Amino acid sequence: MQTQKNPVRMLVRILLLLIVSQFLNSEINAEEPTSEQLEFFEKKIRPVLVTHCYECHAVDSKNLQGGLLLDSRDGLLTGGDSGPAVVPHDIDESLLISALKFDSFEMPPKGKLPEHIIADFEHWVNNGAADPREAKATSAKPRKIDIEAGRSHWAYQPVSDPTIPEVNNHSWPANEIDHFILSRLKEAGLEPTKEADKEVLIRRLYFSLIGLPPTPEEIEAFVSNPSPQAYEQVVDELLNSPHFGERWGRHWLDVVRYAESVTLRGFVMPEAWRYRDYVIDTFNEDRPYDQFVTEQLAGDLIDSTSLEQRQRNLIATTFLTMGNSNLEDQDKKKLEMDFVDEQLDVIGRGFLAQTITCARCHDHKFDPIPTRDYYAMAGILKNVKALNHANISKWIEVPLPVSKEVQQKLDAHQQAVDELEKAIAKLKKQLPADLKKTTPKTIATNQLPGIVVDDSEARKVGSWKDSQSFKNYVGNGYCHDEASGKGEKTITFLPKLPKDGQYEVRFAYSHSVNRAVDVPITVFSADGEKRILLNQKQPPKIDGRFVSLGTYRFEVAGQSFVLVENKGTTGHVIADAVQFLPIEETELADQKSPNQTSTKEEETQLAELQKFESIEQEIQSLEVKLKKLEKSAPVIPKTMTVLEEGKGEDLPIHIRGNVHNLGEIAPRGVLQVANYGDAPMMPSDESGRLELAKWMADPEHPLTSRVMTNRVWHWLFGVGLVRTVDNFGTTGESPSHPELLDYLSTRFVEEGWSVKKLIRSIVMSRTYRLSTEGTTPAADPENRLLSHCHRNRLDAESLRDAMLSISGQLDLKPGGRTFPENLSSDYGYQFKEPLRSVYAPVFRNSLPEIFEAFDFANPSMVSGRRNVSTVAPQALFLMNHPFVREQASKTAIQLLSESFNDEESRIDHAYMLTIARHPTTTEREISRDFIESTTQLSSSQEAWTQFVQSLFSSLEFRYLK
Repeated sequence: MQTQKNPVRMLVRILLLLIVSQFLNSEINAEEPTSEQLEFFEKKIRPVLVTHCYECHAVDSKNLQGGLLLDSRDGLLTGGDSGPAVVPHDIDESLLISALKFDSFEMPPKGKLPEHIIADFEHWVNNGAADPREAKATSAKPRKIDIEAGRSHWAYQPVSDPTIPEVNNHSWPANEIDHFILSRLKEAGLEPTKEADKEVLIRRLYFSLIGLPPTPEEIEAFVSNPSPQAYEQVVDELLNSPHFGERWGRHWLDVVRYAESVTLRGFVMPEAWRYRDYVIDTFNEDRPYDQFVTEQLAGDLIDSTSLEQRQRNLIATTFLTMGNSNLEDQDKKKLEMDFVDEQLDVIGRGFLAQTITCARCHDHKFDPIPTRDYYAMAGILKNVKALNHANISKWIEVPLPVSKEVQQKLDAHQQAVDELEKAIAKLKKQLPADLKKTTPKTIATNQLPGIVVDDSEARKVGSWKDSQSFKNYVGNGYCHDEASGKGEKTITFLPKLPKDGQYEVRFAYSHSVNRAVDVPITVFSADGEKRILLNQKQPPKIDGRFVSLGTYRFEVAGQSFVLVENKGTTGHVIADAVQFLPIEETELADQKSPNQTSTKEEETQLAELQKFESIEQEIQSLEVKLKKLEKSAPVIPKTMTVLEEGKGEDLPIHIRGNVHNLGEIAPRGVLQVANYGDAPMMPSDESGRLELAKWMADPEHPLTSRVMTNRVWHWLFGVGLVRTVDNFGTTGESPSHPELLDYLSTRFVEEGWSVKKLIRSIVMSRTYRLSTEGTTPAADPENRLLSHCHRNRLDAESLRDAMLSISGQLDLKPGGRTFPENLSSDYGYQFKEPLRSVYAPVFRNSLPEIFEAFDFANPSMVSGRRNVSTVAPQALFLMNHPFVREQASKTAIQLLSESFNDEESRIDHAYMLTIARHPTTTEREISRDFIESTTQLSSSQEAWTQFVQSLFSSLEFRYLK
């Protein structure tokens, strides 16, 4: 008898086969701080040290306290008289933390810092206390920045147009790029590896250009196409796909710290999605990059010839508004400057790969960027309003431009609103300022004799509206029938009588011209029932509140109530209160209210009140109409933006970054080290954003084209020609192929700043098409010279989209808001729509779990290069998460529903669907045995679900070969 095979072992064997077929070429150096750690120090730690600590703990301090220097890493680690100030990864042993908490020392001595700042220091220490200040500060002499000397750094030199290198192997290069690559390889004595297989190449190309996997049919069509132009045809098809912009727009959103909420209280930014769609459209339409730069910096200042352009340009400026600032900061001057600092950071790092904000408190420690340059650029942004201030400040939203037809409707609607508001204001002027004084005062039920039943205590049938408009009411107000539902509404006043006897019944109401003249009131007593018709336009005779309905005999055990109806009436029916006066108290009540009939003076007063009450009623009616009109207003789409302040003022330098300690004026301007020729002239009536944008988009600018060219290379190869894609400064890396970078940058500008043309030239190169296979030579251990292609892991969005696409669940609907319109907070939000991942709301407090697991870009920071980790939670996610399981199940159902010749053909198709290749003979056998044995234990669908999930969990699915 054949022994039953263990399906778990077989599943493990499948995974092992897939794992051993891969090779991860990664190097982890735990000691070297990451760019995010260094950025956290520069943004959160250094400014606090400069502002609160350097006065007493820096080399240039007049009186150094405790022998402690905090202006260098060595000073922090060495410490002062009491020992090390910081012990990386150990907040309990770090004296600086206990001092900030006022547990031991109390620092700073002027007062304890806010809790969120202390939390930043704890986070910093726990994560290794990254600090780039390596040099020991031994001299108080300030470092003087030499701009001319600084221009010797490669990034600040003008972009050259190098000669294409000659190579001996003329058959290998597919275009000019390959000449530069092959030349460097030859210099190092290296040879390029072979070209990747077609199955590998098409999968790589699809994910590179549109972020989606090719279907088995698309793979087969490409592999079987013998045409020399087959690859080029696929490239052009993908570049023209609407999904191209979704893939490449997402790359750009990393750079600009795109998000749809702020961390503070999870406030949702309901219009941020328009910027995302603008970016996607820009890449799809291949709008020139220099125009793209200008629109984002100053789109609202650009002359536009069409409605579409005006809308697009305004939406583009959302770029300036998405910072994750502390909007609760009550020091609004500091908040404004923090917002400017964040804007300057994304401009500097995003467009120029410069860490400009490191010069906020002092001259840049490494790059030729003086503090004056920081405030010259910050002054431009400070002339722009980005926040509306309140206890919690808020970003600015404005209506988008609309067509003439829509504008006419808006104008007509606004005119109707204005007319109603004028009519209301005119009526209010007719009311005397002392109306409340002349109006009879309200009176409580317990201040009246007898038994008083207020309308709030009465039994109501139908809808009665409570009101306090006329102030001569009893109790808490009165009610009326809204002059509607005639014959459907009644109100019954039931007294709790203390004894049988004779009672006078009095009815309270407020009179006016819009009242009913024939209100039926029925008194039910021991003698039967009596019906009375009351004219409520006439003023009540008793105290201006009550009318007498007569005297009646009531028995405690019998019927004793008053019924008010609105049947057969026209106008408003009013019911306030009913008073039941024992006959022996009537005379006393009359003595307290002797005027049963109105005097001439009272009649005049009541007539005036009636007139004023009528005016108030008309005002209320118009206000109801106004509310309805405002609700019916045409919907105007809005966008986040900034507003010009209408001035062009220069900003003083803030001593050590302190907004309350101002120094000399820094005229608005640009980075001196990157400026050749005359500096832009700044206008006196505008911020200077447009001038800044034009300077940055200048074809001769040494940084703009280089930075974007390098980003494109990085997004295609996984590693940039300059690996520090957000930092071209002296602490960043030098380019591996400087001539190639300049050559591509020059072509980029010459070809109209076309990103698509740049991408096309790169993916058409032989270098892009190289295999990942081959040994890494000792002469180039990090493959900087590109003898073979890098093996890159799919990002979080590609993994999610691939699983949805393979399972047939992916909804390719583009754009728009993808969260509820009334959502106000992002906490706990879960995105479950099967849309492409670029459309998943980027909520800073509630990112999708797959984003968290697979190194999604930090939406609060410029992230030109994502972290790529390999950690256990990633494997656990793919093995256990309901989303992965669901997509595996949907894929299994799809596979089982299709017709195949045999199970092996179905297995082959599953491999092609997921990892774009056919299985080996061994893999096919193991897969078949696993499916058969698991089917026996559970079901065919369960077996195929587990099998597909094992493919999803494989390295070959996660990585591009």
